Amino acid sequence: MIYRDFKGLKLSGLGLGMMRLPVVDGKDEVIDEAAAEAMIDYAYKNGINYFDTAWGYHGENSELTAGRCLSKYPRESYYLATKFPGYDNSNMPKVKEIFERQLEKCRTPYFDFYLFHNVYEGNVDDYLNPKFGIMDYLLEQKKNGRIRHLGFSAHGSAEVIKRFLDAYGEHMEFCQLQLNYMDWHFQKAQEKAELLQSRGLPVWVMEPLRGGKLASAPEAMTAELKAMRPDETVPAWAFRFLQTVPGVTMVLSGMSNMEQLKANIATYAEEKPLNSQEFDRLVALADEVSKGNGLPCTACHYCISHCPQGLPIPELIALYNEHKLTGGGFIAPMAVGSMEESKRPANCIGCRSCEQVCPQQIKISEMMSDFTAMIGM
Repeated sequence: MIYRDFKGLKLSGLGLGMMRLPVVDGKDEVIDEAAAEAMIDYAYKNGINYFDTAWGYHGENSELTAGRCLSKYPRESYYLATKFPGYDNSNMPKVKEIFERQLEKCRTPYFDFYLFHNVYEGNVDDYLNPKFGIMDYLLEQKKNGRIRHLGFSAHGSAEVIKRFLDAYGEHMEFCQLQLNYMDWHFQKAQEKAELLQSRGLPVWVMEPLRGGKLASAPEAMTAELKAMRPDETVPAWAFRFLQTVPGVTMVLSGMSNMEQLKANIATYAEEKPLNSQEFDRLVALADEVSKGNGLPCTACHYCISHCPQGLPIPELIALYNEHKLTGGGFIAPMAVGSMEESKRPANCIGCRSCEQVCPQQIKISEMMSDFTAMIGM
């Protein structure tokens, strides 16, 4: 197992994310406890020492499984991370109540790593609002030794991350990002990673395989990757990419079966970063795939000046492309839900004025109708 240095700690380069544990009959809230325990035991015994859970994972049951399965091991022999669930704004006044319950669920007197969960456009105002006292409470817990290291995860834009850091940066020790070669340009992950690097913050990675989407690749892409590295699997390329990105300290993978766990641990037995040619070609291949699955918007903004509804059309097209590429997921609905109602795709009146000036000849009105049907907004 590769290990990374973090403030005197030796963290396994691969961490076990507990958002996609094995479940019973496809029910996300019903964890297959025996299978999950076997995976956690295997991970622990094969060098993984970082375990990441959260309040909302598996219908609020992931923390319970973490507590039950990890508490049999010496507490100082592993690192446990969880998060304050501010992705739901109704939780903002409940930081003390939730934190105390998390300690109980995880059967622990302290958390090694604690995060503000999912900082994005829809909750950053509340996270920064002093009336909720979230930062004050968490700093108090850190002072009392019940939080060892404090950080945040983010699905928001670089601008939102910058705003959060401008307010709380002096207290943040790391940031967890959705980072992978598909999102390097598609979700502007490069810009976010470079922002964190400029602030001296190490990167924790979530979605290294984009929810499993990068465990395979189109036939032509697979052939080219195999030609460059004959002994490397397609999933391993995603991890080698992250071994190359400056500042990446922790890579969390939400492995859902023993086969995935064993394969990823084998990948992390050694460090094999990409050379510059391999890195650039992998990103180029990913850009080709993302463009091939989305609308070719260049964000020229001609459309906006011709929209009688004042819709943020390029932004909505980007979110539509995200939703299409992912095959669903929460990012696009979350982002659209944070917009003013008047700016959502459902407000398109189908006048086609925008289409008259679109250099790419995108059928924007059809996209808006399709997007509305997908996410119901």
